[in-house]
Amino acid sequence: MNAAADSTLPASPRAMATPHPTHKFWLLLRREFWEHKGGFLWAPLVAGAISLLLTIMAIVIGEVAARKAIADGEFDGEVMINGLDLGYLTEKLGPDEFRELSQGIDIALYMASGWPLIVLGFVVFFYCLGALYDERKDRSVLFWKSLPVSDRDTVLSKAASALFVAPLIAIAAALATMAGFLVVLSVLVLAHGGNPYVLLWGPGNPLDIVASYAVSIPVYALWALPTVGWLLLCSAWSRSKPFLWAVMLPVFAGIFLSWFDLMPFLDLDSSWFWAHIVARVLLGTFPAMDLVYRDGFGQHDSPEGLLTELSAGNTLGSLAMPELWIGALAGAVMILGAIRLRRWRDEG
Repeated sequence: MNAAADSTLPASPRAMATPHPTHKFWLLLRREFWEHKGGFLWAPLVAGAISLLLTIMAIVIGEVAARKAIADGEFDGEVMINGLDLGYLTEKLGPDEFRELSQGIDIALYMASGWPLIVLGFVVFFYCLGALYDERKDRSVLFWKSLPVSDRDTVLSKAASALFVAPLIAIAAALATMAGFLVVLSVLVLAHGGNPYVLLWGPGNPLDIVASYAVSIPVYALWALPTVGWLLLCSAWSRSKPFLWAVMLPVFAGIFLSWFDLMPFLDLDSSWFWAHIVARVLLGTFPAMDLVYRDGFGQHDSPEGLLTELSAGNTLGSLAMPELWIGALAGAVMILGAIRLRRWRDEG
């Protein structure tokens, strides 16, 4: 009977308060987001808003300049009477012109939506630099270490925030910017008697761009892993000025090897070290950097070739690059080093 009574007793408060490991990791991700909401969320949104604002300003300036030119008699005939009649021009476009129009629209969409992704590179870089250093500097690490959270989970949550959370938000901001850009151009087309579906939404391929951005997330995470690992390692190790340590160590190593011409002893030249070591640990947080290491990159001198390089299929092709997996392995090792350093380095 006592056994039956004991079996009905509630669990101890400590056991009830212990969260599941996955729930604990999710809470750590939420903590990183709320502590760095300005960089993760507002920075890409503001960058996208600035892109749209500049687009609107350029359109307004162009409209004012065109009306002034019409008033001064610099145009005549159909254009002088009706302004820029896009409906009339659409009737004159042939298949080749529509194909060129489609390529031009897609490139414009990439350019308009690229601002949040450029900001992403800077946000992730400086976030990783301060992720472990700042908590030692303000001694908040003592509070976080008093909680039932391991150093492994803490560092991994910061790495996951840099590799997945920040890119997801930036891509969402980029797609919102792209949609806003299409709306602005649609209003412009309507104002000039054109059909936005015929001139913008039909020829353009926004869904292809969405697919390209979607498949770029795992590629970005793997390619940025050595940079994130290096920055977290420097953030956990340096007692002051982590930026100088993170940047100057690989840069001065490259200068030293180039100065004394030591790379030929490994059957390599100094440019290999700059491209595969220095650039990989410092520039990996910027999206599409993997394309720079692809064979034939930059050799396309046509819009069609550029769009092919940015396509979803070509982006996934980066997963076959040995450089990606070797760098990812090195980044994982450096993250492991950051975990071990955080266990004993508590003070700034």
